[in-house]
Amino acid sequence: MPAGARPGVQVFGRKDSRDTQKALRFFKERSVPVHFVDVAIRPPAPGELRRFAQRLGASALVDAGGRRYRDLGLGYIRMDDDELFERLLADPGLLRLPLVRFGAAFTAGVAEDTWREWARATA
Repeated sequence: MPAGARPGVQVFGRKDSRDTQKALRFFKERSVPVHFVDVAIRPPAPGELRRFAQRLGASALVDAGGRRYRDLGLGYIRMDDDELFERLLADPGLLRLPLVRFGAAFTAGVAEDTWREWARATA
């Protein structure tokens, strides 16, 4: 990172997701640099998704209340973290968005308290 550059966040989400829009607006209002990746166009790389799963657990990355989860009947299937991770890789529509990364810290879903701490750290 060049001298004087502020650290930013990386947001994985969809443009049509209200929670993703909320995250983007949150960081924009606080002048935190954001790199946005639209998972509808470019799903997260397996290595990137694995980092989220290692930090948060695969189950934290699943949108269990989402339509795609219900349509696939996943609430009735028991899966370990590895099986769940493979499902997430195969079907990004199951992800709990937004996935946000700030350095080595990660969140899944709306986590304004954590984001507030990150914004203070970039100030």
